[in-house]
Amino acid sequence: MVETWGTDEHRVGLKPILRRVWSPRGERPDAVVWHRYEWLYLVGFIHPPSGRVAWYLVPRISVEIFGQVLAAFAEEQHVGAGKVILLTLDRAGWHSSSQLRVPPGIILEFQPPYSPEVQPAEHLWPLCDEALVNESFDTIDDLETRLAARCCTLSDQPDVLRSATFFHWWPRS
Repeated sequence: MVETWGTDEHRVGLKPILRRVWSPRGERPDAVVWHRYEWLYLVGFIHPPSGRVAWYLVPRISVEIFGQVLAAFAEEQHVGAGKVILLTLDRAGWHSSSQLRVPPGIILEFQPPYSPEVQPAEHLWPLCDEALVNESFDTIDDLETRLAARCCTLSDQPDVLRSATFFHWWPRS
């Protein structure tokens, strides 16, 4: 069996994500912000036809860390002799490094340069950010807790994930 998945990383941090909000005419909404530059990364894997998703929160991203995430993903998805995953991803340095250890049963397929719109995983980030917009977090742990809860909520909503990521040209099986 072969499954097609997409993956990408999303950097979030203590620098707030600001968005416009509705407010009554004549009133200005408040958004308390405190710009600080501490980050964590959310690595998302999506199987668009089913809406299945796998999330990994990591403190930073590198060839070694991405290799560990790939290994955890392969184990979680039971990749092996009976199951192969074709994984689409961008050409970030940690994805295309010759030092990257790719687990058996995972085949990397790089998307064309300058084409994030064809990557289904890119469409996960606005959904994840919904729990973070116009918020200020005291610590990176507070942010991680909120983001982890949002990822758990999204994992239980495959129809929402499928509607955001399952493009008409994506393979059905």
